[in-house]
Amino acid sequence: MDLKLLRRALLGAFLIAAALGGPARAEDPFIVVASTTSTEQSGLFGWLLPHFKQATGIGVRVVAVGTGQALDMGRRGDADVVFVHDQVAEERFVAQGWSTERHPVMYNDFVLVGPKSDPAALRGRDIAAALKKLEASPAPFVSRGDRSGTHAAELRLWAKAGVDLTKARPAGYRDCGCGMGPALNMASSMNAYTLSDRGTWLSFKNRGELEIVVEGDRSLFNQYGVMLVNPARHPQVKVALGQKFIDWLVSPEGQEVIRGYKINGEPLFFPNAKG
Repeated sequence: MDLKLLRRALLGAFLIAAALGGPARAEDPFIVVASTTSTEQSGLFGWLLPHFKQATGIGVRVVAVGTGQALDMGRRGDADVVFVHDQVAEERFVAQGWSTERHPVMYNDFVLVGPKSDPAALRGRDIAAALKKLEASPAPFVSRGDRSGTHAAELRLWAKAGVDLTKARPAGYRDCGCGMGPALNMASSMNAYTLSDRGTWLSFKNRGELEIVVEGDRSLFNQYGVMLVNPARHPQVKVALGQKFIDWLVSPEGQEVIRGYKINGEPLFFPNAKG
């Protein structure tokens, strides 16, 4: 075959492939969501996102870090949506203009887990009393120490118990600077106490001798919120796609999907968007 004819034939084949949706087709629409390790490690996103993709055709790429780091991603414009669980920090994020509105989505609670033998005698429903006892005990305690929503809640709970960690930490206090799953693994290997969100605890397999020792205190309430990063600060934010994700999360359909996520018949999160 003449070289010119061959080149024409190859070019024609390429154009036909492109027209039929071959390698040259545009990428499917997606957003980047900065979220917490608890929403990922609990398995919620693995359940939730396929439902959202099926409903809207929009993909979601999750970056799971501590809440503080997720909010920092929003401030830098490295995410379109932030989905976290530290209401005080979230409201500050909105007040500083990094988002224009915060939407409550769901809640669960924190639990204090520790060895079944409970060497510090913390078992009960009063988290402040338990932490006060722990302050005087040599028993090990693993802190996330990572600016996450769980870490922020832990610090508030120590303060409520009258323990000033800036002056002196309990003898057994250990910072891991890690996510919830690794913190639980560390607590399991050390037979230590740690504060966990209930969702990650229910999905955690490597429990060893750990079990829940304190639960049910109103101070352990754990609210999650979602925010669109302000496009006035970061014009590259995918406003329409990000807003669709938020609208779906707080819609009756999205709330029912959240309600349906269970492990061994036990729900991990309870939807409470304002209808």
